Amino acid sequence: MAKVTLKQFGNRQFGGAAGAYGNTTNLYFKLETAANGGAINANSGAAIAAADVVDLGPLPAGMRLDDASILISTGMTATITGSLGFAYEDGVDDAGVPQDAAYFGTGLDLATAARLRASAAKALKVLAKPARLILTTAVAANAKVSKIEVLVTGELKGDR
Repeated sequence: MAKVTLKQFGNRQFGGAAGAYGNTTNLYFKLETAANGGAINANSGAAIAAADVVDLGPLPAGMRLDDASILISTGMTATITGSLGFAYEDGVDDAGVPQDAAYFGTGLDLATAARLRASAAKALKVLAKPARLILTTAVAANAKVSKIEVLVTGELKGDR
């Protein structure tokens, strides 16, 4: 299982006018793949395979994860599905808010152009520490151009 990390430097911008905390915001993440099925602008150009973890980018500590929208304008190879969730940057679980690779959903159809919403019926969580938004693929390897955009909505509540 490979881990593919997208390069997101300079792509973060927080909205809201309420100061450092209390902001409701949308964080934007984009995964585009080349004709060989590999992620563009990532640390690896190899085709994304089944069970690969694609690190889409950072989620700040203290963010309440409210919702996610997945916009698939060009789907991946037929039958590919995925799970969308988060993992802590340090890789260590927090007792109160454990990492969850399927927090926003599992079995998401990544092969068909669509607009998907978070499908997991889970309680809202506030991230205990800096985390990464991760997409874990399943079923097959990608072998084509694709474009998937993800919007994560939440409130920036500040570090605990």
